[in-house]
Order: sequence, then structure tokens, then C-alpha cells
Amino acid sequence: MLTAALGAATAAGLGACVSGGPTSGSPTHAVGAGSATGAQSAGDPAAGPGTGTTPGPAAASTAGPASGPGAGAAPAFRADRQPGIWGRVQPFAAFVALDLAPAARAFDVRRMMRIWSSDIERLMSGRAPLTDPEPELARHTAGLSVTVGVGARVVALVRGAAATPRWLGELPAYRIDQLEERWSGGDLLLQVCADSPTTVSHAVRRLTVGVSDLARVRWVQRGFREPLDTGEGLIGMRNLFGQVDGTVNPSDESLVFIDGQGPSWLRHGSSVVIRRIRMDLQGWERVDRLARENAVGRRLADGAPVTGGRERDTPDFAATDPLGLPVIDDSAHVRRAHAHSAAEHFLRRPYSYDEGAPDDPDAGLIFVTYQADPLAQFHPVQARLAERDLLNLWTTPIGSAVFAVLPGIGADEFLGAALLA
Repeated sequence: MLTAALGAATAAGLGACVSGGPTSGSPTHAVGAGSATGAQSAGDPAAGPGTGTTPGPAAASTAGPASGPGAGAAPAFRADRQPGIWGRVQPFAAFVALDLAPAARAFDVRRMMRIWSSDIERLMSGRAPLTDPEPELARHTAGLSVTVGVGARVVALVRGAAATPRWLGELPAYRIDQLEERWSGGDLLLQVCADSPTTVSHAVRRLTVGVSDLARVRWVQRGFREPLDTGEGLIGMRNLFGQVDGTVNPSDESLVFIDGQGPSWLRHGSSVVIRRIRMDLQGWERVDRLARENAVGRRLADGAPVTGGRERDTPDFAATDPLGLPVIDDSAHVRRAHAHSAAEHFLRRPYSYDEGAPDDPDAGLIFVTYQADPLAQFHPVQARLAERDLLNLWTTPIGSAVFAVLPGIGADEFLGAALLA
């Protein structure tokens, strides 16, 4: 009964969609491209919350990033690409957006990048920054990775507005959005991930205090993922709706990293979209299990399509029930988030957040995606979800930001050297 009612509500335009993006590979499971609940599932980089669809074999595979428990060694800081994108997904993260001082110049950006390059390299190697008053907190790297991105203002300041990639700025408006300034925008981004929340906290403080005369913190979003093996045989995580949140990431790195198709200063770089999606936990808990699975298009128990099979099996969108009705609802998240082409796949690295009280929850998903071009890859999926997705009944995007992720660096280089050349 409730399932039918939800279908009718969607037809009436009540089921605004969540934004979902392709699910990606290994443990990067994420909510759909904007989907408030990262239900992507097996194989569809475009799938959203816990429901993704499986992309064709050429489009995605389990060869992508892997996640798992354990305090692994920190990745290398000096490499062609920055850490924190293609690799193991640590269970704790903080995303910090900063704004440059109003009178900032290109010289100030260069100074910041030199400071960050030195401090990040030291932190990722288990050494304290030179001005660290708590050097003991830097001894254990706990798999620390720090990733740096820049916004449109930084590029325009250094290179001029004409040099700014067309995708670097605000995403197109989606009717489901209720964006709040306190979770949106920014001139610079620090993504700090580790196996220890103490390590994350220490790194965030050192990296922000170290440049406090050049930039101010605009917002901080802290997230978590399950650090322990659940024993369910699932590669991905579960979000706070209990959905399996992503299973397959794209194996084609050209979908994630910018090489010949972008500006020379971004070669080996990427782009990152960060969407904060509030989840109505109390409303979701009032819905029966059948209706939940109908909204997602996947079984909650194991993440498999409601049409049968296993988690990584491709949903059968043509399947009908004895009455001739689609087994997967026309507005089910998995159907809306399904990639229509190989170009609509992107890498997902979502985290949950929970900052409220049990009787007044403030919880949801920090939906993080990496791709070569957000307008070509992320936007089409998000637009379909915003048009009609049953999960929109319980999810609301309240924050959005896009950054260009700088390339990695070699010996004697500093972050952003190519941009600042």
C-alpha cells in the first residue's frame, strides 16, 4: 500500500530527486550524484545512495579504489597525482573550505602553497610541521592523506578569468536544492583523511592555523565510514539509511584524472564535487521495508537489485510483475541514477555525518565525487535525480562546492607550481 502511495506521490511531483552519481569501484561507495543517500550499487558509477546500477563491463570494474579497516601507512606525498583520490578510503575525513583574504594576490597563493607543501609532506611522513606545538600528535601517520583543491577565484587571481575551466564554479541549479551558504563555495579546499580521528583533527588544525594570516576557514565538514569489517561480505559501506552505499568504481582512470583534455596546469589533476545531503532519518524509519526497497530499487539486506541476483548484478529494468508493472519503479533511485553512457561515470568517496541528537537528528551524507569534468559526468546524473527520484522524499541537498584538484608534485616542487608558473 505504502509503495503504491509513494509511486503516486512521485507522479505528482513530490519525489524530487536526490542527486546521484555513478557508483564507483571498490570501496569508494557513495551516494548517487547528489543522492542524499549514496546508494549506488554495483556497477553504476552514476547510481546514488545505496542503489547504483551496474555499468557495462567496459565502463566500470572492481579495479578502482579499495577501502578497508586498519591503520595503513600514509601514501606517498610526492607523485604525479595527489593522494586521497585513487586508493584506499580511510574511515575518517574532514573537508575544509577556505576563503582568501579580500586583498590577496598571486604572491599570497604561492606562499600558502609553499607552506602547505612543506607541512603536508612532514605530516604524511610522521614528522611535525616546524611550528607544531604538539609534535607528538604527528608521530603516527595513521594512513594520512591530504588533498588540495582550488576554486575559481584562485585561478582567476593567478591566471585570469579566461583561464578558469568552464566547470569550475557553481553547479547548475537543481530544484531539490536547499543550499546553505555555510556549506557551500570556497576558494580553497583541504581534504584530510586518515584511520584515526585524532590524526585528522591534528592535521586540520596545523594546516589551517599555519595560513591563518592568508585565508580564513569558510566551512568544515567532518565525516566517517565504517572502519571495521561487517562480516557481510560487502566491499562497500552502508549509509545512515542502512543502504549499501556503492560497490563499483570506474576502472578507467581517464574518467577521473585530467590529462590531455584540460589545461596544462591541471595535467594529472582532477575535479571534486562536494554535496552535503541531509537525510530525514525519522521519516525514513516510519516507512515499511518494502517501500524503502521500492524507493531505492535494491534489497536492503544485501544491496542486490529487487529484480534478483547479487549486489553487483545489473538491475533488470525491463522486468515486470504479474500485473505488467515495472518491478523497478520508474522513479526508483537505481533507475534514475543509472548511467546513460560511459561518460557519466565518476569516482565516489562518500562519508556519513551525524551532528544532532537522537530526538532531533542532523545527519546525512557528505557526497564526494572525483571526475575529469563535473558538467559532462556528474551533472547529467544529478539532473535526472533532481527531476524525479523517490529518495528525494527523505533527502535534501544543503551544501555544494566544486574545486579543481591540483596535480601532484615532484622533488623540489610545491603544490600549484604549474598554476603559478
